[in-house]
Amino acid sequence: MPLDPVPDWVLARRRVIGDRIREARRAAGLSQVQLGERVGLDHKTVHRYETAQRAPTITELLLIADALRVPLAELVR
Repeated sequence: MPLDPVPDWVLARRRVIGDRIREARRAAGLSQVQLGERVGLDHKTVHRYETAQRAPTITELLLIADALRVPLAELVR
């Protein structure tokens, strides 16, 4: 059962991961729409991940890392 509310450190890590997704997406020269199309997500969902409003699943993280051609560890370290 998930914790409610989520601990602050989890929210902080989610923000860091979102920042890394954004940085990698920009480095790849992709818009949120383009990344979303590559991984089967709506651009609004990509935006929510990048702004830490929502946490991606491990499957989504794997797809994002693959689409951006970066190791998963680079996004979540």
